[in-house]
Amino acid sequence: MIDATFFLTGIGLEPNQKFSDMARQTGIIKLRGKIGDLSFYRSNGEDLARTKGGVDASRIQNDPAFERTRENGAEFGAAGRAGKLLRTALRSLLLNTADKRITGRITREMLKAIQADTVNARGQRNMLAGDATILRGFNFNNKARIGSTVFFGWTATVDRVAGEATLAIDAMVPNQAIAIPSGATHARMVTGSAEIDFDAQSFVSDSAASADIALGSQNEAAQNIVLNFTAASVLPVFVVFGVEFYQEVNGQMYSLKNGAYNALALVEVDQV
Repeated sequence: MIDATFFLTGIGLEPNQKFSDMARQTGIIKLRGKIGDLSFYRSNGEDLARTKGGVDASRIQNDPAFERTRENGAEFGAAGRAGKLLRTALRSLLLNTADKRITGRITREMLKAIQADTVNARGQRNMLAGDATILRGFNFNNKARIGSTVFFGWTATVDRVAGEATLAIDAMVPNQAIAIPSGATHARMVTGSAEIDFDAQSFVSDSAASADIALGSQNEAAQNIVLNFTAASVLPVFVVFGVEFYQEVNGQMYSLKNGAYNALALVEVDQV
């Protein structure tokens, strides 16, 4: 058992010192984690300690005074689930593209889409009644945005009757139309679609990629990449387009910098 006086003195706190909000650890021994109601952590280069605080969970769940909090929490939770479902549907593409803050960034956009719901009451607003088109233009890699990476034209269209999403890419000269990172020898155009039922937490997804394109001065012909989803679907359809960079070594293609320069964006969101 740790002697209380020795324990508090050892971390630089007086035995009778009270934790009002937080306190600094100034002793030789620096702690991390929890002991009882005390939490020890490091923030902005300082070693701190604080007591457990906040409102009791049961009060938040039942007290009428926290009704707005419950409503906000419900919609934030729905945004988190919606963002995770979209990321799961596009997982094969995001493995080579997404930045480390993608979860928080896409949750914020999903929350905006949910809050655009003009039909349901607060706390019950949802993606299917909201405005999913708010996510159009969203970049999955903030360090390599599509608008700063490719400078040729493209058009994304959705044909709900046929159940097809088409990415039409204009003719181009690679070393003029693509911002080429150092070390890259080839690029690959990638596309994906996701038809998502946010209520049922299900999706239908498809992805495709171009052949490897040498990053030289040759003329590359225009091309169409077609993706499939459920014909006559009434669910939101998301279409992404991006570019992945590779370095060719002895005939093998290696992803450049583990995807740090790869760009991927939501170029079309079609909602009934």
